[in-house]
Amino acid sequence: MHAVDKLGAFFDIIHQDPVLSQVKLIAEPWDLGEGGYQVGNFPTKWTEWNGKYRDAVRRFWRGDGGVVSELATRLSGSSDLYEQSGRRPYASINFITAHDGFTLADLVSYNEKHNEANGEQNTDGENQNWSWNGGVEGATTDRRVLEVRARQRRNLLATLLLSVGVPMMSGGDEMGRTQCGNNNAYCQDNEISWTHWDVSAEQKEFLLFARRVIQVWKDHPVLRRRKFFQGRRVRGAEVLDIAWLDSSGAEMTDETWNSPDVRCLGVRLNGDAIQEVNERGDGIVGDTLLLLLNGGTESLPFVLPATAAIERWDTVLDTADPWQAVRRLRAGDRYELQGQSMAVMRLNNRREDLRRAADWGPQGAL
Repeated sequence: MHAVDKLGAFFDIIHQDPVLSQVKLIAEPWDLGEGGYQVGNFPTKWTEWNGKYRDAVRRFWRGDGGVVSELATRLSGSSDLYEQSGRRPYASINFITAHDGFTLADLVSYNEKHNEANGEQNTDGENQNWSWNGGVEGATTDRRVLEVRARQRRNLLATLLLSVGVPMMSGGDEMGRTQCGNNNAYCQDNEISWTHWDVSAEQKEFLLFARRVIQVWKDHPVLRRRKFFQGRRVRGAEVLDIAWLDSSGAEMTDETWNSPDVRCLGVRLNGDAIQEVNERGDGIVGDTLLLLLNGGTESLPFVLPATAAIERWDTVLDTADPWQAVRRLRAGDRYELQGQSMAVMRLNNRREDLRRAADWGPQGAL
């Protein structure tokens, strides 16, 4: 009854216009009123802000149970929303925050909105934010809480940049911009909404982390796929183009997918099974990556999946210790994944030393 008319006059006019038909068409696919939420329902030429991606990622990192299945779908490009209509993974504009709602810093600092300054008795703005403050509402000097919040920001940003689809960041999030809990600052042209450029040492370190994760995204074509994963062996390969793993290193079962208590997930992305070509017509081949996510509060020994005898897993990133030196691990080794943290590993099959792994750190990454 409230479906988008994909053949309607509005879309016809845009698709036939000599100028508009050549630009990128991005929908914010929701509005007030019944039937206003239309994520996944726009025509082929359109990309969409993926609100389902935002909510699934937020819920997972705040520790909600029973969301790993939804999270997996969102991490891999949301094929349930876009594949049937002939669209590709880049139809999904992945985001955690936008102009409406909490900033990234506020998302990990407030359980409730604080819009009193808007003059509407705090009745405006979204009430369901899927946020978690780490144990204290708003500003605090508690080092434990601040450490949790910093790690959660790294988790959210890393998840965004390492998901299949087009990542969209809200300006200022890379520096920890806050609106002091105001999630509807449209009417605040003042200190509440402004971006402050006199950043602290902690904010500078997060900016370095953001740059680092962006570089990981740029370096690995398996994260920028233009086709959906099939979850099967490609061209006779021994491993799947994507595999979902539990903490034992085995493939996820129906029971694990549906368990309300599971808050961890492993993803193996096969860089040899991209099945795409570059602008020169050459086949695209990249590194195979392993993403490990632990949304629970307790550390978890994650068994690294099987590899060929000469292959090793090299650590690329760990949000619990973002500047740690590269570690080289074997299949079957247990990687201690800290609570509320995410790790990324690269399959090394070139018998090379660790020179390729950049020496990242707060002092030298600029």
